[in-house]
Amino acid sequence: MDVVSKLWGFCNTLRHDGINYGDYIEQITYLLFLKMAEEKGLEIPAGHDWASLREKAGVDLLNHYVQVLTRLGAESGILGQIFTGALSRFREPVNLKKLIALIDETEWSALDVDLKGDAYEGLLQKYAAEQKGAGQFFTPRPLIRSVVRCLQPDIREAPEFTVHDPASGTGGFLIGAAEWMLKTSQGRLSREDQTRLKRQTYSGGELVLETRRLALMNLYLHEVEGEVHFGDSIAEGDPGKRYSVILTNPPFGTKGAGEVPHREDFTILTSNKQLNFIQHVLAILKPGGRAAMVLPDNVLFEENAGRDVRALLMQDAQLHTILRLPVGTFTPYSPGVKANVFFFRKGLPTEEVWFYDLRTNVPKVTKGQPLTEDSFADFVRAYGLDSTPKPGSRIETERFRRFTRDELTRRDDNLDIFWLKDETLDNPNDLPEAEDLLGEAMTQLETAVNALNELGRILGNGSGGEA
Repeated sequence: MDVVSKLWGFCNTLRHDGINYGDYIEQITYLLFLKMAEEKGLEIPAGHDWASLREKAGVDLLNHYVQVLTRLGAESGILGQIFTGALSRFREPVNLKKLIALIDETEWSALDVDLKGDAYEGLLQKYAAEQKGAGQFFTPRPLIRSVVRCLQPDIREAPEFTVHDPASGTGGFLIGAAEWMLKTSQGRLSREDQTRLKRQTYSGGELVLETRRLALMNLYLHEVEGEVHFGDSIAEGDPGKRYSVILTNPPFGTKGAGEVPHREDFTILTSNKQLNFIQHVLAILKPGGRAAMVLPDNVLFEENAGRDVRALLMQDAQLHTILRLPVGTFTPYSPGVKANVFFFRKGLPTEEVWFYDLRTNVPKVTKGQPLTEDSFADFVRAYGLDSTPKPGSRIETERFRRFTRDELTRRDDNLDIFWLKDETLDNPNDLPEAEDLLGEAMTQLETAVNALNELGRILGNGSGGEA
């Protein structure tokens, strides 16, 4: 049964009640959260839980639903944070009752854990597809799991081991790290480590209030009481806090660019968000801490501040691996975007960088041909068993190549490197699709806009105004 399509299909009915796509995803996550909390036995105030909603109908149901949201929003801790400011959007009790019945007839606890997560996040994906241009990229779960397998965020490494995502979105990377830890430990965690896992290990930051709410819900349903700060990670920084592992997919694009953060710990002044996120991650990593960052192609080759940040990264950290992602990785949100994953460890300078090309002559990711963990299987094998591979421990393959620091210096630290022959260039019947060409054009345009912003900042004596 396609639970996601069933729930999403009901949205068309609710539109007649004045509930748009954004309101619907908000309301359904409140209700789905309460249903799954009941099945998992999570503590919800008596009389304000899923059972209390199931029992009522008509105007009484509408009024009680408002009371439930208000009461839960007044709770302390993560539950109160989830429901703070939550409002009912329903006007017709029959629609609320029908949605409750739709959710209630599915035994969520009987579903496979991954399927349950896919059903929950599938609704987010459908909403994101409807809201094109909303600026939120939800990192595909197969990519998250593969990155986490490489970085191995094991809380048993140190008593104060922490995992952080400064652009947490709906919490995908944090949940992926927690799931990996539970699977790896196979139930052999000490009671102290179990407490740390659930309450002290995972944290994030999120700029969009409703996205933060979804992250808190997602974490809570996975029995992780993670702290997700509401605010601008770049502008505010994270004074005094340092983390063992950072997994993140910062926002792409130039929206909001033009402001240069006033941060004493930033050595390179720029309005480019991605470059500032690199500096931010370097600043908040513990010495020896490791990171994986999803970054767009323009970060590889931008000049001026881009070149300076890449040099800084390779000076202050061991940038040991770059994975070039397939075209269409972010389907359906922005199918033409081209991106990479940077893997690095803070403390020692870079001696060599290994590039894995998972893009050239690789079929484009589409709805009909989605990413799977098998898509990354060869990369994970090539990456190796060490979270930070040692020089000399890897073997070059057709798709996996090593470049020394000296070779990169001779390229003026331009990391936009390809060596495989693109077979599509020789086939006139296999030309890039329009959206791929548009994605390429957008990358070039964003690079140009970033350059103009830098020029405007310099000419404006550091005022940070957009050109």
